[in-house]
Amino acid sequence: MTRRQLRRGVGVLAVAGALTAVAALPATATGGPADGAGPAARAGERSCPHAETARALDAVVADGTPGVVARVDDTDGVWRRSVGVADRETGRPRLARDRFRVGSVTKPFTATVLLQLAAEGRLSLDDTVHTWLPGLVRNAYDDGRRITLRQLLNHTSGIANYNDDPGFLAKFTVQRFLQHRYDGATPHELVAIGLAPPPVFPPGEGWSYSDTNYSLAGLVIEKATGHDYEDEVENRIIKPLKLTSTTLPRSSPTLPAPHGRHYSRLYEEDPAAPVHDVTEFNPTVAWAPGTVISTPRDLNTFTRALLLPAEQLAEMLDGVPVPSDGDETPPTAPRRPADETPRATYGLGIRSFTLSCGVTVWGHGGQVPGSLTRTAATRDGRHVLTMNRNADYGAQEREDATLEAEFCRR
Repeated sequence: MTRRQLRRGVGVLAVAGALTAVAALPATATGGPADGAGPAARAGERSCPHAETARALDAVVADGTPGVVARVDDTDGVWRRSVGVADRETGRPRLARDRFRVGSVTKPFTATVLLQLAAEGRLSLDDTVHTWLPGLVRNAYDDGRRITLRQLLNHTSGIANYNDDPGFLAKFTVQRFLQHRYDGATPHELVAIGLAPPPVFPPGEGWSYSDTNYSLAGLVIEKATGHDYEDEVENRIIKPLKLTSTTLPRSSPTLPAPHGRHYSRLYEEDPAAPVHDVTEFNPTVAWAPGTVISTPRDLNTFTRALLLPAEQLAEMLDGVPVPSDGDETPPTAPRRPADETPRATYGLGIRSFTLSCGVTVWGHGGQVPGSLTRTAATRDGRHVLTMNRNADYGAQEREDATLEAEFCRR
């Protein structure tokens, strides 16, 4: 398992088995409300403004992913494409309405709730973690009195990522995942794992992606509201936006229908490693960093809306420079010249990425066992793309290629 794989989303939990060829399976595309398209629609794909995006999605399946689904909402309307299969055993094709685990695309949901609480005056982003969770982040290495809520949301706290812990990896990767997939964990257990090693850097002196930050953010939400994290997300985001296909599963290992199967090689490096069906597992190991289940339609709706007042939205998009590949920035890294635009920044639960054509998109990527998701939008929210593939292996650069094709289209 590579460090890049771990950085892609919330979970290192994943699984895989020998792939059958699916590159020749039919694709569907439509500008209307249906999931599929007839011969006339397919015949017109070459003249479609999303033709290059369609080819990029086809390439994902050609590389070995069983199936991929995508949706674009822009000023021209809605465009969808589904390629490959949702189930390798039955051959059932992927559908635009399929639900899937979104992984770290959950982080914008978590950050939005915390920012709403700030807008209501119930907390401040400059509050320390100690203010809300006294004594929880306090040991020989970390001190919650020096770490703010803002630093949790933009990953500048320095707190280590529990997903990097050798014991956690030993339990939830390779064949051991199959033995422990239903075990789960409490938020406090995940935080304790992240606090065990020394911090990556002192608070505010670097950038390092850490799911432990968002476990703490979830606990702050519960402390500030007196309600479960899941209830706050449901009442503040899912219900107001009518995200009827979006759920937080709590400890349920299953996905609501309809959904495709999720496939993984359990993060084995060997491309010939067997592929396993990992659709079911206890999602409490992801919780506030990455537990949401959704669809391309709902994720696009959420990304376009971002239910925040102008002041909080500006704070959300005020990002710090980060490496394009998502690895941490050493504290000693030279500062970027003031007139140089960073290729990637991380705001509060949302990331920007400047494409080769100069267009900057905002969104997030996510990975959990058997599922890779990417959501990206222009800053005005008028053009948004969500794609998901039902496997956590393969050339992940294909996701960047899809964004390039859609937002830099000629």
